[in-house]
Amino acid sequence: MMDTDRMRPLAVCLAAVGLSCALPTGASAAQRPNRPLLSVGYRSEADLARAVAGGRAEVVRLVPRLRVAEVRPRVDGFAVAARRIDGIRYVERVLSRSFYSEPALFPTTSAGTPYEWQFAATHEDAVPPEVLRAAGAVKIAVIDTGADLSAPDLAAKSPWTYNIFTGGPDIRDVNGHGTFVSSLAAGSVANGDGVAGFGGDAQLLVIKATRDDGTLTDLDESNGIMYAVDHGARVINLSVGGPTSSATEQRAVAYAAQHNVLIVAAVGNEYTMGNPIEYPAALLQPAGSKGRGGTGLAVGASTSDGSRAFFSNAGTQLSLVAPGLDVFGALSSLSSPDEYPRATLPGSTAGLYGYSSGTSFATPEVVGVAALVMGANPFLRATEVATILKETASGHGAWNPETGFGVLDAAGAVARAQGKNGLVVHGLRSGTRFRFQWFSAVATRYRVSLRIDRGKTRVLVDNTTTTSASVTVRRRHRYAFTVDALDATGAASATTNYSFKY
Repeated sequence: MMDTDRMRPLAVCLAAVGLSCALPTGASAAQRPNRPLLSVGYRSEADLARAVAGGRAEVVRLVPRLRVAEVRPRVDGFAVAARRIDGIRYVERVLSRSFYSEPALFPTTSAGTPYEWQFAATHEDAVPPEVLRAAGAVKIAVIDTGADLSAPDLAAKSPWTYNIFTGGPDIRDVNGHGTFVSSLAAGSVANGDGVAGFGGDAQLLVIKATRDDGTLTDLDESNGIMYAVDHGARVINLSVGGPTSSATEQRAVAYAAQHNVLIVAAVGNEYTMGNPIEYPAALLQPAGSKGRGGTGLAVGASTSDGSRAFFSNAGTQLSLVAPGLDVFGALSSLSSPDEYPRATLPGSTAGLYGYSSGTSFATPEVVGVAALVMGANPFLRATEVATILKETASGHGAWNPETGFGVLDAAGAVARAQGKNGLVVHGLRSGTRFRFQWFSAVATRYRVSLRIDRGKTRVLVDNTTTTSASVTVRRRHRYAFTVDALDATGAASATTNYSFKY
């Protein structure tokens, strides 16, 4: 499925405030000093107009949802002057972002090792089929270099696509990074060909946030986050980062958190180069937190024996790790064979495949499992999903700076999310109205009963396919609900109780 939503054209955005939309071209551009691009956060477009008035700067593009503009100064001292204008929230340099892959590493996987060894290493192969299917209600967003939609594993998902520069659906991946990431996060598990992703039947939204030369900035990343949140993503993959953060990035991350969207980011591949703290990962899992709290997950890379991959950053900002050394995935047909060497996949009838390494590729595995957890229990909040993934990792609740809470455990996380019998419930009161919800990845029919105080139990709904009911409640009474998941004969296969006093 192709998303045809367009960004509001720059000319329309600026016409109301009388700003020029011209971009520098030809000789006039060459004659101007090479001043860095700036991000200008504004309260209103009128405030932005005052900041750039008189030709002091030209607006390259707007991100209206964030109220930030990318501008090119035409005079020295623009940033200082703009900061003095009431209504200008901040002026800062646009930051470059890098991808955390090591495609040049020669695959070291031993002969005879299963191609997708990462499945067994994370117990992904033990996730119940019904949970893989339930993840179809969850949308994963990958913000990256695009994707090759001719790859069978991605084509079978019919992903939504969006290019942040054109506002259109073209996401051709000439780099290859985004295709590999997307295949790991959400490659089809049902097409019978190629590789399978970690997200089961999860929906896929691929957002191309890079130019064709592969460059990416914090503004591009933030624009992608906003689009993903506004278009229904419940979990976002960011296999990118840099040594500093920005107000623009922080606002986008906060926007996702406010909308109950889980962001998962790579911690970086610079362990041998000083092991720096990288962003946005350190916004999601702050330095010093030792894996506790945070609004998202910061993911490192592990090897086949569960230890930290030699390149993977470590430290107090690390949440957990997932396989990231010589993992197997789908390749873009437009990518360089030197950067993404091709490997033969026996039995495959189409597509290109190969090995690659990096925290970039550990991250989508965690994203995929997050989608499984959300599918198994749709009532969990994003932070609760993150906590489950950390607590069920191989460290069994113990944290260390090398691997965080340990290696991702897909089956363990799903089991924790489902509870003892796979039947989960959720209740929310608003005034005197109480909305009760229930879900099981296995059952399709339910019976719901209610008992008030010590009165008789009465059936609210019987043999129903619905998953919610609302009742009127009164103060100083106790309400006890019982939900039975029914099998094909109408007998209860699982029962869960929920009670509260108003």
